[in-house]
Amino acid sequence: MKKTTKIFLALTIISVICICGWVTVRIIKIVSFDNNCIQYIKRAANANTVEIAKEELKKAISYAESKNLTKGRVSIFLNQPKNDIGYWYKNLKTSYEELENLPSDASTVEKNNVLMNLRETLTDSTANGTIATYPDGISIYPNNKIYFILIIAFSICTIAFGNEFLKRW
Repeated sequence: MKKTTKIFLALTIISVICICGWVTVRIIKIVSFDNNCIQYIKRAANANTVEIAKEELKKAISYAESKNLTKGRVSIFLNQPKNDIGYWYKNLKTSYEELENLPSDASTVEKNNVLMNLRETLTDSTANGTIATYPDGISIYPNNKIYFILIIAFSICTIAFGNEFLKRW
């Protein structure tokens, strides 16, 4: 095998390893966000009592605040409303305040209405069941553009180096 062929093989392997690293980091970020925020939102939405809902929602809000997920957009090209982190965060905070401001002597009907409203606010129904509502890509915010640029660059390198390696082989 020629030296240039070996170089292109090495560059192709490095590019593939970079893509694998990128995918691994993305998976870790998604799982971390799910474990530390989304699961608490789901638990709050499914809570049978106002106290449990407050406790769980507070954990999700604390995580969002600790990661500075309180404003901004996850989109790279389109500024669609569904990509607005500020709106999502305000919904979480407002829902918590609604639970917090519920009088202790509220009737069962009032408590149930607040819990139903909470569920409708925090979740969406899909063909696959009920899911928590949040902007796609929030798990890597504020680095969405960097992740996008990296995967494009790694992909182009893999294709270019791999193609060149195959030509020379």
